[in-house]
Amino acid sequence: MMMDDYRRGWALRYIREAKDELKTFRKTSHSISLVVDAARKAQAAIYFSLGDPAFIEGVINEVSDGMRIVNPVLRCLVQIELTLQKMEQLPSSADEEALREADKIIQIASEIVDLLTSEN
Repeated sequence: MMMDDYRRGWALRYIREAKDELKTFRKTSHSISLVVDAARKAQAAIYFSLGDPAFIEGVINEVSDGMRIVNPVLRCLVQIELTLQKMEQLPSSADEEALREADKIIQIASEIVDLLTSEN
C-alpha cells in the first residue's frame, strides 16, 4: 500500500503525541481528559494511515450499533470509537480504567501505523 508523505507524517506525529501524552499523564495524573485525548490522537493516526481521515470517520459514524460488521478492520475501528465514547463518559475517579483502555488503543494504533508506514 502506497502512502504519501503528508499522511505518513501526520500518522507518525499523532502516534508519537499519543504516547507522549500517556507518559505525561502517568507522571502527573492531572486529568482523565489527557488520557482520552491521547487515545483520540492514536485513532487519528490510524485514520491518516488508512486514507482520508474525514472519509473514514464518516464511514465509522454511519455504522449503527446493531449492525453486523464482517470486515475485521472496520470492526476494529468501530470498537475503538465505541471505547473512546465510553471513556469520555467515565468519571475522573476511573483514571486507571481509562489508562488501560488508552494503552490498548495506542498499542493497536502503533501496530497499524508501523505496518502501513513501513517502506518494505
